[in-house]
Amino acid sequence: MPGFEIFGAEERKQVNDVLEMGVLMRYGFDGMRNNHWKAKEFELAFAKRMGTEYCQLVSSGTAALTVALASAGIGAGDEVIMPTFTFVASFESILALGAVPILVDIDDTLTLDPKAVEEAITPKTKCVMPVHMCGSMANLRALKVICEKHGLILLEDACQAIGGTFEGKPLGSYGDLGCFSFDYVKTITCGEGGGVITNNERYALHADHYQDHGHDHVGKDRGAETHPFLGYNFRISELNAAVGLAQLEKLDGILKMQKENYTILREALQSVEGVTFRRVPEGGEENYSFLNFFLPTEVLTQKAHKALSEAGVDACFYWYNNNWHYINGWEHLRNLKSLGNFSSEVKNQMQDLNTTDFSKSDAWMSRTISSLIKIGWTEKQVRDRAEVMKNVIASVI
Repeated sequence: MPGFEIFGAEERKQVNDVLEMGVLMRYGFDGMRNNHWKAKEFELAFAKRMGTEYCQLVSSGTAALTVALASAGIGAGDEVIMPTFTFVASFESILALGAVPILVDIDDTLTLDPKAVEEAITPKTKCVMPVHMCGSMANLRALKVICEKHGLILLEDACQAIGGTFEGKPLGSYGDLGCFSFDYVKTITCGEGGGVITNNERYALHADHYQDHGHDHVGKDRGAETHPFLGYNFRISELNAAVGLAQLEKLDGILKMQKENYTILREALQSVEGVTFRRVPEGGEENYSFLNFFLPTEVLTQKAHKALSEAGVDACFYWYNNNWHYINGWEHLRNLKSLGNFSSEVKNQMQDLNTTDFSKSDAWMSRTISSLIKIGWTEKQVRDRAEVMKNVIASVI
């Protein structure tokens, strides 16, 4: 990770196809296209790779979450359960629809704690959104049981976990809907882009319409298309889709390299007493895009993170004080700072995030370091990195 590390001739060829025909939009202009339909081609190929019936490409991972939620009928006042450790897009997509994000604790999977999810369910809960952060998943079996018991939608945010699996199914395909990001630093990239997958024909049709201003896409005259319901503009361009097509062909090779590099680092750190690793639920296999490990205390973790940086080990993250990925840095969400007014449903139903007890999440996040796994490293570079990390962490502990 990420796919831009191996950007090359394959991506340039796909993009040149688009530039030579001159049609950058995914819809219309049939006569000018020379039979190039990059977004359609990507959607078919990605659905096949993910083992699902349908894929809808959109402009970003954030758009994917928004479109997926809207496609399932999530709207004003509906509550969506999400984790404290994620990317800001999770609550942005929920709030954009007038729905209410309900944050709950994570466990040692670094994702939703099923017990915390069940305790947070109210009559207004409509959806559970596990976020497969840093390449691995929640206990999807437990979450699916909960969703079936309460009649809830299970929406997987697999934006950081493409290529991982649970019980033999690709992450994103286990729930009712799955979302992916193809931004510049994801495992495969379109530059900017995202995707929604599902086996539900109704959700797929809704997604198709909603991401393009509500167009029904019936016939070949775009100006004559009707609008069964309101939608917005979350379309992907042909240029972005073209890059993604080439990257998708490289996914298996990327995953193989990630696993090899991950394994070298993990084997080195396993020998350090006091280092433990994130739990992958039984039946799951992560995509090996990050090596996530715990140190015994918050103080030691902070010292180790600083020491790793000073030793020249880049791409190691301490999420606990990160402004993008953990609730501690979401002052704008905690205090509902917005350019406009929030709906009464959001104001009345939101937790007081300044006083809610997330000590269980803190206990895991304050002791977590995540090392990005790059695919451009040589074997020597990986082994050198592993030795430095092992020695630095051992000296701190």
